[in-house]
Amino acid sequence: MEYNTFFKRQITLSEIGESGQGKLQKTRVLIVGCGGLGSPIAVHLALSGIGTIHLIDFDLVDLSNLHRQVFYSLEDVGTSKSKTLAKFIKARAPFTKVTYSIEALDKNNVLENFKSYDIIVDGTDFLPVKYLINDACVILGKPLVYGSLYKFEGYVATFNYLSEKGRYTANLRDAFPEIAADVSSCETVGTMNAIVGTIAMLQVNEVLKIGLGIGELLVNKLLIYNSLRNSNYVMKLNGTYNKEKMLAVFNEEKYFQKPCVVQDSKLLIRREELIMELENNKVVIVSVIKNPKVSYPFKIDTIDPLVSLDPSMLKFDKRKKYVLVCHKGVSSYKATVIIKNQFPEINVRSLIDGIDAF
Repeated sequence: MEYNTFFKRQITLSEIGESGQGKLQKTRVLIVGCGGLGSPIAVHLALSGIGTIHLIDFDLVDLSNLHRQVFYSLEDVGTSKSKTLAKFIKARAPFTKVTYSIEALDKNNVLENFKSYDIIVDGTDFLPVKYLINDACVILGKPLVYGSLYKFEGYVATFNYLSEKGRYTANLRDAFPEIAADVSSCETVGTMNAIVGTIAMLQVNEVLKIGLGIGELLVNKLLIYNSLRNSNYVMKLNGTYNKEKMLAVFNEEKYFQKPCVVQDSKLLIRREELIMELENNKVVIVSVIKNPKVSYPFKIDTIDPLVSLDPSMLKFDKRKKYVLVCHKGVSSYKATVIIKNQFPEINVRSLIDGIDAF
C-alpha cells in the first residue's frame, strides 16, 4: 500500500507536506480511556498518520455506551474496549502500530506506562484518574492533551508543554488545585452525543499540532465550550508547579474517590462480613484482576479476569457462596451483575471498595 497515496490530502497541505507527515509517523501517543472521548481520538489520530498508539482501558463495552461511542457495535457489547478498539484501528490504519492494555491505570503503574510515549491523551471520565494522569505527566515532563465533559459543556487544554523558553506550561492543578468530591461523571449526570465528538476532535487537533510543531496550542489556558449556547470561554492559567512540588503531591495523594455508580446492596459484601465468612470457610473468593503479581490480603480460590469472564464456562456450586474481588470494587461489581443476570440462583456478591480498602 502506497504511504503517500494514503495520506495524500494531508501531505498536500503546505504546512504539513512529506516532512510533517514523517513527524507524525515518528510520534508515539498514549491514550487513557477508550470511551466517548478516547475512541474517536484514537481512530482519527491513527488515520492522520500517528505511527504508534497505545490504548489503556480496563472497562467493557456496555449497551449504554453506544449512543456516543460510535466505533463500537452491538456485537461488541461485553468485550474489552481497548482490545476491540485496537482491532478496529488495525483494520483501517495500516501505517499505525497500535497496542492495548486492559489493566487499570493506578499510582503504582502510571509512571512506567507513560515513560516511553511523546504525548499523553486524557480520554477518561473519572476525576481522580484525571489528576493521576496530570500529575504523572508533570513528573515525567510529558505534554498532556486534556479533555473533559459535563452535561452540555466540554473542556480542552494542552497541559505541561515544554515551551521554547524551556519552561513547562500550566497543568490541571493550576486550574483546579484539588480533586473535587462533588463533581459527578457523565454516567451520573448524562451527556449528549454531539459535545462528546466535538471535544474529542479538539483534542485530536491539539495532538496533531504538537506532533507537527505548527499552529497555536491551548497552553496556559483552558477552553470551555458550551454546546447549547455555541459559546467559547477561555480561562487563562499560570503555571506554578514543578517536578519536585508535584512529586510531593503524588506521594501524598491517594487518587481515589468512591464511584458515583449506585450499586445494589444485595450484591455487595462488607469487609467485616467477609472476614467472618473466611474464618468459617464458607466462601469461594474469585478475583477479576488480570495482573498475576497482585498481592492479596487473603487466599484467592480462582482468578477469572473481567475482560475474559464467561459465566457459562464457570462451574458454580449452588450450595456455595461466591465473593468477587478487584482493586476498588468496580470491576468485581460489574462481574457480579453479569453472573447474577445469567445465573440468578447463584449466591454471588462483590467486595465493597475492593482489596485496596480491605
